[in-house]
Amino acid sequence: MLANFRPAVVLLLLFTALTGLAYPLGITAVAAITLADKASGSMIRNGDRVIGSRLIGQQFQSDRYFWPRPSATAEVAYNAGASSGTNLGPTSAKLRDMVAAAVRHIGEAGIDGPIPADAVTASGSGLDPDISPAFAQRQIARVAKARGLDPDQVASLVDDQTALPWLGLFGEPRVNVLALNIALDSLEPQG
Repeated sequence: MLANFRPAVVLLLLFTALTGLAYPLGITAVAAITLADKASGSMIRNGDRVIGSRLIGQQFQSDRYFWPRPSATAEVAYNAGASSGTNLGPTSAKLRDMVAAAVRHIGEAGIDGPIPADAVTASGSGLDPDISPAFAQRQIARVAKARGLDPDQVASLVDDQTALPWLGLFGEPRVNVLALNIALDSLEPQG
């Protein structure tokens, strides 16, 4: 019986070492060498200070900044430790109430015109760092007014920060809210 048991234990230890240690360490090393920025979280820095990640949304509530799409993560918005969608279906009263509250909030902020879906619904992870160009454009007047900027200047910034689909085919146009707000902070009011 021991003769049958020993090969099983050896194989278990061998494959545990290969798939549980060597492979993850090897992939981590390759990623750190070839994709250093992405492997370390795509951090955005201001000097030596990390101010966020290109991959995880952040909460902005001031009229001076562009707002992200709603977050569905736990009690704290954009909590990366609690990434999840709402799992609410289209007939859910709770989802309907959440969307209605978001629409009300947008209306109270003076954002007019058709409301893009990403303005009132969370992404699948609840952490999406991007908004649609349509949602960014709806916020231009509010942000320009709060900062004393020319709306055309802010609109130009939104255009500059809009990422197009990869190869013109894959994905949707999008605007990274944190990158847009950092660029916005560098603008000076025009007299």
